[in-house]
Amino acid sequence: MKVSEAIQTRRSIRGFLDTPVPRETMRRILETASRAPSGGNLQPWHIHVVSGEPLAELKHIMQQRITEAPQGEETEYDIYPRELVSPYRERRYQVGEDLYGHLGIPREDKAARKKWFARNFAFFGAPMALFCTVDRRMGPPQWSDLGMFLQNVMLLLREEGLHSCPQECWAIYPQTVGSFLNIPPERILFTGMAIGHADWSVPANALVAERAPLEHIAEFIG
Repeated sequence: MKVSEAIQTRRSIRGFLDTPVPRETMRRILETASRAPSGGNLQPWHIHVVSGEPLAELKHIMQQRITEAPQGEETEYDIYPRELVSPYRERRYQVGEDLYGHLGIPREDKAARKKWFARNFAFFGAPMALFCTVDRRMGPPQWSDLGMFLQNVMLLLREEGLHSCPQECWAIYPQTVGSFLNIPPERILFTGMAIGHADWSVPANALVAERAPLEHIAEFIG
């Protein structure tokens, strides 16, 4: 698979088969992904990979936790800016409407939307999960390194015929996840990621999020 093919076929998958992902496959992917650019070669990423019985245990914990604390816990960073301005506000709104449109859930059915969102915390049925943490003393440049590392992971998963869903929603339960993974106090939870084989019978997987035209995001000078 060419890099361009991996990019074009990568999407956030929200329904997975229970087919296991071999540990050795994930080890190979992470080792290759670690060639991501890193300012000063700091390599600030730290990864936890969870599968099997531990993953089942985490899913069970989260099933209880989202009932006890449906609004989440005290977050350690803002997933989105507190005041999301145009055009970013409209883009976020549109992808949400497109997703629920594929699912046939109208905007006024808040209960159904909430129930669907809770599937995030079961990794949409994926058999493998990844968590990325970073030393809390790191700044925006190092956080950008995390994104480049994780993009490598997602593209390499495509090369293996696998799919993923990056899930920053896990950042709203930092205490629960931190306790489960024994994350040391000097590290902050950035994101989770569901990993596995896509279940194409799930309507949400038909969603391909729109991207802005090149003229809206790029300028050529000279």
